[in-house]
Amino acid sequence: MDNTMEKKSPLTDLMRSTMEKIHEMVDTNTIVGQPITTPDGVTLIPISKVSFGFGSGGGDYGKAPKENFGGGSGAGVKIDPVAFLVIKDGATRVLPVAVPPVSTLDRVVEMVPDIMDKVEKYFDKKEAKETD
Repeated sequence: MDNTMEKKSPLTDLMRSTMEKIHEMVDTNTIVGQPITTPDGVTLIPISKVSFGFGSGGGDYGKAPKENFGGGSGAGVKIDPVAFLVIKDGATRVLPVAVPPVSTLDRVVEMVPDIMDKVEKYFDKKEAKETD
């Protein structure tokens, strides 16, 4: 609907102001945070998951709606940290921020990246010895 043709009402104003406040809270800097550089040259970029909900309602009573309006609106925002992008010496890794694993399978799944790194380093060392 075209904003110039939109009917002005207290409910429209109420919804607009609530949505503007949500927009102020939930922007791209909330999801992908500002980079943090440590003294040793490591850059950390926080990544978050944002969930939000919004509702509003109102009613006009009688013939003069602006004099007899009742309404309300509400919103909720939930921000959960998910991970950090860790950048060091040109290499980028994802460091998840998660609840500790509870089952053996969860632990194994979490260990896979580290195991793969160790296997890769082992083969790199082995190839280096063979070429010498």
